[in-house]
Parts: sequence; C-alpha cells; structure tokens
Amino acid sequence: MGAVRAYVVAGAPASGKSVLGSALARAAGAAPLDQDVLTGPLTAVVAGLLGAAPADLDDPRVRSATRDATYAALIDTAAGCLAAGVSVVLIAPFTSERSDPAAWSALSDRLGAPHGAALIWTTCPPAEVARRLTERAAPRDRRKIADLSAFLGSGVLDPPAVPHVAIDTTAPLAHQVTAALTGAGALAPGR
Repeated sequence: MGAVRAYVVAGAPASGKSVLGSALARAAGAAPLDQDVLTGPLTAVVAGLLGAAPADLDDPRVRSATRDATYAALIDTAAGCLAAGVSVVLIAPFTSERSDPAAWSALSDRLGAPHGAALIWTTCPPAEVARRLTERAAPRDRRKIADLSAFLGSGVLDPPAVPHVAIDTTAPLAHQVTAALTGAGALAPGR
C-alpha cells in the first residue's frame, strides 16, 4: 500500500475541480469525494424547505443553513476513509480553509492523513471561467452568470493563503494530474 494522503482539490466554480479531482483519484488510487455529489441531494431538500430553488446553492439562506453540515459530511467521510488506510480526493471550494491558515490547519488535523493533506488549487483565466460557467449553464450558476463581472471580481479567483499546488486547468488533463501528484509529494506532510 502506498502513502495514505488527502488531496484537497479546491478552486472557483467552473475552474475544473471535479474533472481534475476525478482523474487525480483514479491516478492516486484514492476515493473521490465530491461535495456536490455527496451532499447535493440533501442540500436540495433543505433549499426546498427554505423556499429557495433546489439548485440555488448561492441563496444566502441555503448557504447559511447548510455550509457547516455539508463540509462536516465531506470531511468526516474523508477522515473515515483515511483511518481505514484509503487515500482521498476531496472536491469542494474550501473557501474558508484556503483563505485562513488556522482553518487549513484545523482541516488537516481533522483529516488525520498519515502522509498529510495537500491543497490542489485549480486555476484558469477569468475569461475561461466565464466561458465554462456560461456553457454549462447549470442552475447553481444562475446568480454567477447574471453578474459575471461581480462574480469574477469577488476574490473567488484569488490564490490560497496557505501552501498549495496551483494547477492550470487549461493544460491537458494528464499534465494536470502529473503536476498535482508531483507537487503534492513535494509538500511537507501535515501541511
């Protein structure tokens, strides 16, 4: 068995988190844990109970009611896999954790990955993020698409304030995966 590690794939919406995360999980022999897949159905139920559209994850009522619980479900599932000796790839924005060294440290500690947690930051030019958002036209992106300038200028594309591996998701997917694996291996355990 190889090194048991947590790969935390974070980035802006439409920056390529899910595509890279899935490919990285296959290459690393890790369990892919995508927040949207893991918690999306329950979040939709909560949205309905709050009177919001089921896919409107940006509705402030939905965010405030579900953020802590969705991350807890994701992180607790990952910690269970890691405790069983299975590497994981967590796929979510991780806005707080990538912006605050104390929050990143708390996440790393909570995961308890024997060979550490590596933050993989997906990045691409703002125009490409705008193109991807518009092209996929997902209901969860309606608020972002309605005011792309405000969304892109909100800091969502700002790099993390903690050690990370930046991956340009406009590169071929095989290159992205290699860069993620190589870069994650270069980060010190527990970072």
